[in-house]
Amino acid sequence: MIVDCAVYQSGHREPGTLDLDQVAAACRRTDAFVWIGLYEPTDEEFDTVAREFGLHELAVEDAVTAHQRPKLEMYDQSLFIVLKTARYVDELEVVQFGEIQIFVGDGFVVHVRHGEASPLAEARRRVEQRPDLLKFGPGAVAHAIVDKVVDDYAPAIAGIENDISEVEYEVFSDSGTNPVERIYKLKREVLELHGATVPLVEPLDDLTRRSFALVPDDLDEYFRDVHDHLLRIVQRVVTDRDLLSSVLEANLTRVSVRQNEDMRKISAWVAIAAVPTMIAGLYGMNFEHMPELESTYGYPVVLAFMATVCVLLYWRFRRSGWL
Repeated sequence: MIVDCAVYQSGHREPGTLDLDQVAAACRRTDAFVWIGLYEPTDEEFDTVAREFGLHELAVEDAVTAHQRPKLEMYDQSLFIVLKTARYVDELEVVQFGEIQIFVGDGFVVHVRHGEASPLAEARRRVEQRPDLLKFGPGAVAHAIVDKVVDDYAPAIAGIENDISEVEYEVFSDSGTNPVERIYKLKREVLELHGATVPLVEPLDDLTRRSFALVPDDLDEYFRDVHDHLLRIVQRVVTDRDLLSSVLEANLTRVSVRQNEDMRKISAWVAIAAVPTMIAGLYGMNFEHMPELESTYGYPVVLAFMATVCVLLYWRFRRSGWL
């Protein structure tokens, strides 16, 4: 689905939208470029765009099928950038991931978005308010999209860090719960965030250090700012990953401790119950000659003896911390 298709001349958007059969003429105009946004296009929809701009077949295949790792590649005369997007869904307490592919060429920018994360309408509005950046052409649009994607990592990480704090409290509380499943799911999401952010460091570094004809040198400092922001995001992701590993180990330790405490309590009660069981078992053997068998006070004496021993054992186990 084509979300938006517009032509930009000298840093300003021209009124209205374009049809695909008009983009070729618009791309050839001086100081003008076309920006097309697509959302989960079908093969037929994207094939029309690919033929119009002469996109490389390998990049087209990646854009349609998605599920690519973040990367930066040059195909013929176009630049191909793959980004992983992320957003935190508070109701479900999960992170949803998506993907954006950007084609940057001479006189055009085409982005293909998959998933609900990082909608780019805001990025388009933001960069349209900066004609001083838009005058640099398609490279400025690529910066706006990358900047939006990297900015959206922060709320996702904040949501995960809030969940980690809740899990930490749950692990060290006295409730006796075992949140190992939630810890594992959080660890899985952090690893996916790690896979979305870390591979993007090198492409952004290339955009700031290498010379690309489609990305003017004037944009280097802007990409460098995004790169620095991304490095801070990566550091938070690595910290959260290590923290979750520590929380998981602490949870396993707490479970082991609780199991040991339960075993000690069970063992103490078994020891206490063994005394009356043993005595009752002896007197239940029905031998004819047994001590105190015909004594008037034999029954209360035996009961008192069993109660005394049980109380002494309870007191001793209580004092030693087993009960």
